[in-house]
Amino acid sequence: MIASYALRPDWTPLTILLMAVGFIIFWPLGLAMLAYILWGQRIPEIRRHFQSNGERRRDRSGFRGFNRRSGGYGFNASGNAAFDEYRGNELNRLEEERRKLDEELRQFESYMRDLRRARDKEEFDRFMRERSDRSHDGETINL
Repeated sequence: MIASYALRPDWTPLTILLMAVGFIIFWPLGLAMLAYILWGQRIPEIRRHFQSNGERRRDRSGFRGFNRRSGGYGFNASGNAAFDEYRGNELNRLEEERRKLDEELRQFESYMRDLRRARDKEEFDRFMRERSDRSHDGETINL
């Protein structure tokens, strides 16, 4: 209990020592300890502030975060069944469009891979032709 009392956010010998050691080892540690000494007693207040801001922001947007049961992100019901059905249909349509675009991307990547292979083969064949032409012309090839 004595150690936790000495590590309270106040100018105690332990906090001053930790701040000095923090500045010696790595200055951001000392700065963090100084911030704890000055504003540490306000940590619960700051935490409540950010939690309430996050809750208000989520309430305004209707976003309820990751839903483990459905395996995805979702929104709160608006209270209007027709609108909720419309929104669900639109989200499903957009998901289907995303799947189509992903498939088109895979096809395009495959196409580009085939083009690169064809270009590489063409360049290699040209190199081999030029090499064999030089060797037939009497030039020596040093490897």
